[in-house]
Amino acid sequence: MSKFKNTEFIKSEAMRLGFLSCGISKSIFLEDEAPRLEDWLNNNHNGKMSYMENHFDKRLDTTKLVEGSKSVISLLLNYYPEKVQVANTYKISKYAYGTDYHLVIKDKLNELLFSIQSEIGDVAGRAFVDSAPVLDRAWAAKSGLGWIGKNSNLITQKVGSFYFIAELIIDLELDYDHAVTDHCGSCTACLDACPTQAIASPYVVDGSKCISYFTIELKENIPLEMKGHFDEWAFGCDICQDVCPWNRFSKPHNEPLFNAKPEMLSMSKKDWEDITEETFQVIFKGSPLKRTKFSGLSRNLIFLQ
Repeated sequence: MSKFKNTEFIKSEAMRLGFLSCGISKSIFLEDEAPRLEDWLNNNHNGKMSYMENHFDKRLDTTKLVEGSKSVISLLLNYYPEKVQVANTYKISKYAYGTDYHLVIKDKLNELLFSIQSEIGDVAGRAFVDSAPVLDRAWAAKSGLGWIGKNSNLITQKVGSFYFIAELIIDLELDYDHAVTDHCGSCTACLDACPTQAIASPYVVDGSKCISYFTIELKENIPLEMKGHFDEWAFGCDICQDVCPWNRFSKPHNEPLFNAKPEMLSMSKKDWEDITEETFQVIFKGSPLKRTKFSGLSRNLIFLQ
C-alpha cells in the first residue's frame, strides 16, 4: 500500500481500538526540546526524580531509542469520568479511578501493532506508555494532537486535557501531521489556582513543588512547609486541569476498565482515615494507587489530617 493508505489504515485502526485521536510524526531528534529539558533539569525541577536525568539523548531522539525507527505514532485515550468522588473527602486524580492505564493502553498498542503487521507486512516497532524516556507531550504536540499549555499538559480544542498519551514507534515511513497553534492566550487560570505555586512560569512546571510529586513520586516524608497546601489531595492532583477553560469540553470516556468502583467514589474522609491494608488491596486492585502502596497512601492521609 502507499504511504497515504498505510497512514489512513493506522488512524482508522486507532479509532476502532477506542483511541480519542492519532497523530504521526517523523522519528527524529527533537531539537527545540533539548535546551528546555536541559534547563528544567539544571533548575532541579525534577526534585528527587533522578531517573529523569538518565538517557538524555534517548529522550530527545527516538531513532536512538528505537534503532531504525521512521515514525512516531502518538495516541490519546480519554479517561474523563462520568461520575466523580463525593464532596468534602480526600481526593485522588481522575486518571487513577479505574484500572492502571499502563495495562489498558499497552494491550491496545500491541493490538494496533499486530493489525499493522497483518495488513501492511513486516513492520517492527515498540509500544510506550509512560514507562520509558519518551517526551510524549512533545511528540503529541508535534503530531498535531494539541498544544502544550501553560500547565505543561497537552491541551486539545473541544476536548480538553483529561487523556493519556502513548506512542507506537515503528520502522515504517508514513504521512506526517503538523503542529497546531497555542490557544492558551492570556489565560492564567492554572497558574493562579496551583496551591503550591508549582507552575514556576507559563509553560514551566517545577515538578519538585507539584502535589502529584509529593503524593506519588516522593518516597520520604513530605516537607512540613507544605502542610495545609494540598487542598485534600491524597493521590495526584487535578487542580490545573479542573480550572482550565478548555476542559469544559471534556466528555466521559467509554472504557469500562477506567470506571471507578462505587465504594471508592462514596468514601468519606472517615472512610479514608480508617482504611486498612486489606480494604486497600480489595478496592484498589490493579489501580494506579498501587504505585504509592498502602504505606504511601497512609503517609499522605496522615499529612492531610
